[in-house]
Amino acid sequence: MTQYMPLFRLCSNLRSVSQLHAHLLVTGRLRRDPLPVTKLIESYAFMGSPDSSRLVFEGFPYPDSFMYGVLIKCNVWCHLLDTAIDLYHRLVLEKTQISKFVFPSVLRACAGSRDYLGVGKKVHGRIIKSGVDDDAVIETSLLCMYGQTGNLSDAEKVFDGMPVRDLVAWSTLVSSCLENGEVLEALRIFKWMVDDGIEPDAVTMISIVEGCAELGCLRIARSVHGQTTRKMFDFDEMLCNSLLTMYSKCGDLFSSERIFDKIVKKNAVSWTAMISSYNRGKFSEKALRSFSEMLKSGIEPNLITLHSVLSSCGLAGLLREGKSVHGFAVRRELDLKYESLSPALVELYAECGRLSNCETVLHVVGDSNIVSWNSLISLYAHKGMSIEALCLFRLMVTRRIKPDSFTLASTISACENTGLVPLGKQIHGHVIRTDVSDEFVQNSVIDMYSKSGFLNSACMVFDQMKHRSVVTWNSMLCGFSQNGNSLEAINLFEYMYHSCLEMNEVTFLAVIQACSSIGTLDKGKWVHHKLIHCGLKDLFTDTALIDMYAKCGDLNTAETVFRTISTRSIVSWSSMINAYGMHGRVGSAISTFNQMVESGTKPNEVVFMNILSACGHSGSVKEGKFYFNLMKSFGIIPNSEHFACFIDLLSRSGELEEAYRTIKDMPFLADATVWGSLVNGCRIHKRMDTIKAIKNDLSDIVTDDTGYYTLLSNIYGEEGEWEEFRKMRSAMKSSNLKKVPGYSAIEIDKKVFRFGAGEEPCFQTEDIYKFLGNLQNITLEADYL
Repeated sequence: MTQYMPLFRLCSNLRSVSQLHAHLLVTGRLRRDPLPVTKLIESYAFMGSPDSSRLVFEGFPYPDSFMYGVLIKCNVWCHLLDTAIDLYHRLVLEKTQISKFVFPSVLRACAGSRDYLGVGKKVHGRIIKSGVDDDAVIETSLLCMYGQTGNLSDAEKVFDGMPVRDLVAWSTLVSSCLENGEVLEALRIFKWMVDDGIEPDAVTMISIVEGCAELGCLRIARSVHGQTTRKMFDFDEMLCNSLLTMYSKCGDLFSSERIFDKIVKKNAVSWTAMISSYNRGKFSEKALRSFSEMLKSGIEPNLITLHSVLSSCGLAGLLREGKSVHGFAVRRELDLKYESLSPALVELYAECGRLSNCETVLHVVGDSNIVSWNSLISLYAHKGMSIEALCLFRLMVTRRIKPDSFTLASTISACENTGLVPLGKQIHGHVIRTDVSDEFVQNSVIDMYSKSGFLNSACMVFDQMKHRSVVTWNSMLCGFSQNGNSLEAINLFEYMYHSCLEMNEVTFLAVIQACSSIGTLDKGKWVHHKLIHCGLKDLFTDTALIDMYAKCGDLNTAETVFRTISTRSIVSWSSMINAYGMHGRVGSAISTFNQMVESGTKPNEVVFMNILSACGHSGSVKEGKFYFNLMKSFGIIPNSEHFACFIDLLSRSGELEEAYRTIKDMPFLADATVWGSLVNGCRIHKRMDTIKAIKNDLSDIVTDDTGYYTLLSNIYGEEGEWEEFRKMRSAMKSSNLKKVPGYSAIEIDKKVFRFGAGEEPCFQTEDIYKFLGNLQNITLEADYL
C-alpha cells in the first residue's frame, strides 16, 4: 500500500481523488486493506465531499476504531457536528475498543454548541473509564469543550487536574474565559501563567489585549502593553493593531496614534484599525484624513475600511464626502450587491437627512440583507420618528421579509409613545404567535409598557420570563421608578440583593432615584452602603447620590459625596448647585458655580436653570437677574423653562410689572408654565387686577398642564368668581384632563407610609384620623380658654 501514498499526496482536486478511488476499487485493495480506505475518507473530506467519505466508509465491511475516528474528524472539518456525534454513538453501540485518537475529534464536535454539553460530559466519563484522561491532547480538548460551551467551572477543574500544563493548555483556558466575557478571570489566569514561568506567545498576547479592550480599563491596558514590550512582541503587526484598538477603546487615542506611527509596514488592517479608533473617539475629520493618506500611500482599502469611513461621514454629517466614498466602492466593484456596505450607507444617508437615499439602498438590497432594514428602523426609532419606523416595519412584512429579534425590539421601542401602544400590543401579539421572542425582545416589551404607563402589562411580561438577566431586572426596576412606584422599585432591589442576583451601575441608579422620589433617607443610606460594598461606584452613581441626599434633607452627606468625586462632570456640578438651591443656600450655590467656571467647565442650560432656581428659593432677585443676563455671555439663549423660573422669581418678590414686561419681550410665545408663574405671583400678592388685565392673554393658552387650570380655577374660587371657576373646570373636562392627585409620605421605623388623595385607607388610618380629631378638639379648647 505504501506505493499509493505518494499518489494520494499528488491529488489536487476531487476528480483526481475519484480516479485513484476507481483504480483501488478495480484492483480490489478496498475490500481487505483499511489503510487506503482511511486515506480515501480523509482525501474526499479534504476536497469538500463528506458524502463520498461516508460512502467509502460504509463500503468497508469491518471498520475499526481508527477509521471511525478519521471519519468523525472529517465531519468536524466539514462542520457536520450532528453526524460526527452520531458516528461516535454508533461506535459506542458496536462495543468496539475505542482508540484515544477518537476522543479529541468528538470533543471538538461537542464544543460546537452548548446543546452538546451533556454529550461532552458523557464522553468525558468514558475517557476516565478508558484510562486515557492523562493524555495531553485529550486534556486540552476537554478544556476547549467545557470553555466553548460556557462551563468554566468544569474547565478549571480539568485544568487543575492536569499534571503538566503547557502553553497550549494555559492559552486555551485564557481564551475560554475571554469568550465567555470573564475578562478579569482571564487576566488573573494570565498572571498566574506568567508567575508559573510559562512564556506567552504572540497569539496569547493578542487574546489578552483584545480582552483588555473590552474591559476598557486604561491602567490594566498599560500593564499588558508593558508585558508585550518586555517579551519583545512590539514588532508583531497583528499585536500592534490589537494594541492600537485597545487604547482607543480605553479612551487613550494618543497612545493609539503612537503605536500606529511605530508600525513600519502599514497594511490595510493597520489603517482600518486607526480609522476605527478615530471613529470611536468621535474624531471624524481625522478618520477621513487617515483614509486619504491611506489611498495616497497606495494601500487598497477593504470593505471594513469603507464601512468605518462611511460611519465617519455619517457622524460628521458629511454627505458629499460620504457620496464620494460610496462612488469609490461602486467604481472598484467592492460590494456590487451591497451585502456588506448597505447598513453603513443607510446610516450615512439617514444621519444626513436623505431618507429617500436610504430607501433607494433598501430597494437595491431587497430582502437579502435584513441588517440594513434593521439599521433604518433603529435610526427612525432613536430619532423619535415612530411613524416612519412602523411604516418601514409594515413594508418589511408586506415584502415577506421575516423580522428577527433586533427588528422587533427596535419596532417595539418606537411604540413607547402612549398613542402608539395599541400598535405595540399588536407587535407583542405577533411576537407571541411567531415564537421569535428572546430576552432582547421581551426587555423591549417591558420597556415599552413601562414608559407608556401600562405597568401591569410590564409586570405580566416580566413574571412570565423564565430566564432574566440583569438587563431584564433593570428594565422592571426602572419601570417602577419612572411610574412613581418607588416603594415597589426598592422592594424589587431588596429581592435582587438578598437573592444574590447580578447587579450593575444601572440597577443602583434606578433604586437611588426611587429613594430620592419618596425621600427615604435610611433606605438611601443602605443602598449607598451596598453600592460601595459591590464596588460599582462611578461618576453617574455619585451624582445620583448627591441628588438623593439633598432631596432627603441630608445636605452634609451630599457635600461629602461631591468632595470625593475626583473628576467632576458638568452633571456633578449641576447636581450640587441644585442641592444648595433646594436648601435655600444661594451663597453656596453661587460659590459652587464660580468654582465650576474656574475649573474650566463651561455651564450649560441645566446649570443656569439650577442657579436661577436657587435664587428663586431664597428670594434673591438681584442675583437672579445677574445670572439670567449672564447666560448670553456663555452663548446660551434662555428657553421657556429659564423664562418660567425667572418670571417666578420676579412674581414671588412682587415685581409683577417687570415680570409682565419680560413675558412680552420674550423672543417666542410664552407657554402655560410662564404665564402660570405670573398668575401664581398675582395670587400670592392678592393682585386680581393684574389677572383681569392679562385675561385676554390667558384665554389664548391651550395646554394639557392640569396644574395651570387648577391654579386659575382656585384663584377664581377664592375671589368668589364662580362663573370663571366653572369655565376653567369645563375646559379641563372637555380636554379630558384630570388633576393629578397629591400624596404625602412619612418614614417610621425604616418603613415608608404613603397617603394619597382618593386612595384606599392604608395601615392604621382609623387610628390616625382618631388622633387628629382629638388633637383638633384640644386645639379648639385651648383657643377658647
